[in-house]
Amino acid sequence: MTASHFRELEVWQLAMKLAKEVYLVCSQFPREERYGLTSQLQRSAVSIPSNIADGNARGSTRDYARFICIAQGSCAELQTQLPLARDLQMASPVDLDISLELCDRVGQMLRRLNQSLSRRINIQSSDAI
Repeated sequence: MTASHFRELEVWQLAMKLAKEVYLVCSQFPREERYGLTSQLQRSAVSIPSNIADGNARGSTRDYARFICIAQGSCAELQTQLPLARDLQMASPVDLDISLELCDRVGQMLRRLNQSLSRRINIQSSDAI
């Protein structure tokens, strides 16, 4: 897979939708949260599609898998931050739940992609022997 194809990946497309949803939800937050939870949510959300794209642009499957792991970490951060924002009543619970559902779907897709890349790495390693 080459860098020009990352935009065709369903996981990247859904991660971009998630990032957009997070930005829309954050626009509902109190102004004083701009540098707190708002910033953290936005950075986590943007990190997911960015790392998918960055990893896809790398020259090796091993590098790609490493960046997918980073995207998984950012997804886990978001899965922690969104319920916190809901508990603090910072935005519409429905909007936060929609974002969390998207985040869960992206997380599942990232796990499957990581498993696929790990299998590919193992095959490449066994072929080298």
